[in-house]
Amino acid sequence: MSGPFKRRSSLKALPAIGNIRKTSIRRQSSVGLSSISKSTSAAQEVPWDVLDRCILPVICCHGAAFTLSNVVNVLQISQVTTFTLFTFFTIIVLGLVFFYHNLKITAAGKAVLITGCDSRIGSALARHLDEQGFTVFAGFQNKDESSLADELRECCSARLHVLQLDVTNETQILAASLSVVENLPEGAHGLWAVVNAASWVALGEIEWIPPQVIKKAVDINFLGPTRVTQIMLPLVRRARGRIVYMTSGMCRIADPVRGIHCGLLAALEAEAECLRKELRSRGVDVVVVAPGELTSGNTWVSDQLILSQAKEMWVQLCQEQKLEYGEKYFETAVRSLEKYSKSPETDLGPVLKALNDAVTRTFPMIRYTPISRSEKIRMFVADYFPRSVYDLIYS
Repeated sequence: MSGPFKRRSSLKALPAIGNIRKTSIRRQSSVGLSSISKSTSAAQEVPWDVLDRCILPVICCHGAAFTLSNVVNVLQISQVTTFTLFTFFTIIVLGLVFFYHNLKITAAGKAVLITGCDSRIGSALARHLDEQGFTVFAGFQNKDESSLADELRECCSARLHVLQLDVTNETQILAASLSVVENLPEGAHGLWAVVNAASWVALGEIEWIPPQVIKKAVDINFLGPTRVTQIMLPLVRRARGRIVYMTSGMCRIADPVRGIHCGLLAALEAEAECLRKELRSRGVDVVVVAPGELTSGNTWVSDQLILSQAKEMWVQLCQEQKLEYGEKYFETAVRSLEKYSKSPETDLGPVLKALNDAVTRTFPMIRYTPISRSEKIRMFVADYFPRSVYDLIYS
């Protein structure tokens, strides 16, 4: 199963990601916040990233409290308990961590490039950043045929620039870099952030997916972000900004029919880790935002697309493959993809908040995981338990 992400028809209602300063001079009052069901928001708005940032300091507080308590007791300086010192250290350290975590940069005079604004997430992020005062360059695969590009032009301020940017086309990437240089805000030294949000899903068992589909998935999901980063990096380095990659929290979990897509996103995460170490001495941050399997909101494919692509894949299989799998197994595997088309509208708030934090925080996290509680548990089991335990629970 392969094909582009299904595009949502409208961005008139933005997902809520917190209080945002209204600076857009052309913003209409009719642009409101979406009404999200309480059950969906409660299931996804879990501050995993804040918890991850707090775990190591708390452990260090316990170690320091235990050591200091034993030292002062042995020297008979004081009879203070380990728990008392641990509580004291934890309060101070967590206060500093939250202060450090919530520091934000000033949006004025900073520019952000976003690829993949054809998707619901990319366009919504462009509008959120425009609201906060950033100069936004919104890249579209085909800006002249996209209704979302027209909406951005209509609803956003003059700071937002719509670009023709197919990440598989090097000529367009170079042209976009020239456009960015020509339209940087006054006083800007370079490009503050590049958000690689362009993506293209390829679903199906690996033996079934045609080579041309695999090539397109590689071009858009891996080679495209890599080339965009290479070309834009001098501008980002000049501003001591950041590179943001959007992957998936589930890319490290083996599941049928998602092998190509998860494999490419896992490769992109490995590349981001290496790039982070390469750019650390140059003051450039590299951030990964990894939503869950269904939280990104732009992975749905329609029932009609599933059926048409299933027929196309079945025709392309050789006779031996058809006999090996059989139509019944093939149909069962295809029906396992229905969750991508039958799931209710997903709350994009946690994903957009993570992307927004990756751009606006003074000290961003290395990795943001806006995922549900069940997905977090599954990832934890996959990362820290023996594989046999994971297979027993999730097989």
